[in-house]
Amino acid sequence: MGLKKAVYEKELLRLQTELIKLQEWVRVEGARLVVVFEGRDAAGKGGTIKRVAEHLNPRVARIAALPKPTERERGQWYFQRYVEHLPAAGEIVLFDRSWYNRAGVEHVMGFCTPAEHQRFLRQCPVFEHMLVEDGILLRKYWFSVSDAVQEERFRRRTEDPLRRWKLSPMDLESLTRWEAYSRAKDEMLVHTDTVDAPWYVVESDDKRSARLNMIAHLLSSVAYEDVALPSLVLPPRPPSTGYERPPKDLRTAVPDHAASLRKA
Repeated sequence: MGLKKAVYEKELLRLQTELIKLQEWVRVEGARLVVVFEGRDAAGKGGTIKRVAEHLNPRVARIAALPKPTERERGQWYFQRYVEHLPAAGEIVLFDRSWYNRAGVEHVMGFCTPAEHQRFLRQCPVFEHMLVEDGILLRKYWFSVSDAVQEERFRRRTEDPLRRWKLSPMDLESLTRWEAYSRAKDEMLVHTDTVDAPWYVVESDDKRSARLNMIAHLLSSVAYEDVALPSLVLPPRPPSTGYERPPKDLRTAVPDHAASLRKA
């Protein structure tokens, strides 16, 4: 049985408050935090990223969700286009999928050659070691969803006009390649679950539990501290100097759509 909504929302708010403290520590200390979100389609990555970033300052924490590479990017070193999205001092970057595309969808769907795939598996631990050695805090989360739950989530998306955009032909193709993706994931973990950059698996059949578990783990994995913030006091409003707002009919107003709802 899943968590009750009231329990979930109360704990989520507490964790999001802690995320604000983490953000301020990163900003003040000049730390660099990278969080990688990976997993199957419909595993709950997007919803978790949304809750992580919901109350964070977009000038400090940003989401990197890269589109398919351009022709020029395909001619670069594979990791090159991801490097430019890494954080500077005082920043957090949440990768909604990452360089691990090559170990998953590119490999399974044939968008890279076997040689490119094997090169990735060799280079990735070296690349991540360099990031960690340079002081970047790297956290990698794999969202694990069962085949039955994934199929049910896909089915709901086909029926929901607000979520239908989340489904692509590639997503539907993944249903028929479940075992291929499983083998690719297993091989990826063998090569890239390292001491420098371990993988953390989030069981995500229950979305609410998955979100809380992931955020709680992230917070527990960083030795952040409360940062003393300056107190804010609203200044008194100065006396009027005679300014008067111009008549509203001089501007083009947005129609009052809400008025029609109040009359209903």
